[in-house]
Amino acid sequence: MEQRISVITVGIADVARTRAFYEDGLGWTPGHTDHEIVFYQLNGIVIGFFLRERLLEDTQITGAAAQAAGPGAIALAYNVREREDVDATLATAARVGATILRPAQDAFWGGYYGYFADPDGHPWEVAWNPGLTLADDGSVTFGTENS
Repeated sequence: MEQRISVITVGIADVARTRAFYEDGLGWTPGHTDHEIVFYQLNGIVIGFFLRERLLEDTQITGAAAQAAGPGAIALAYNVREREDVDATLATAARVGATILRPAQDAFWGGYYGYFADPDGHPWEVAWNPGLTLADDGSVTFGTENS
């Protein structure tokens, strides 16, 4: 098995609400959508937002495991190019309906970060990390260009 992620699929409650948040609010462009799922092409991978009950049915997760499979088990991350972009991104997310989980703050590892939750409660970290290189296409690599 090659070391990669091709698609991240996240369970949601309402496709229209999710599209309004990510498209109208954050300015994303969908790659494919229907009444159960919406996909967005990211830098080299795809993220899909699938109706939670259909995702659980598709994965065959049932019972107590299905009840425990709510938001918060993972966090998605959005790295920015400049430190001040963290505050601007968190402000934009809050303005379009996100809940700020952790206001921006200095990190022990030398960066600056905060968290918001999308309308379904999925946490997103917004981070500026001087130890990562963020390419023009948005892809991220460990280390800096001068390393």
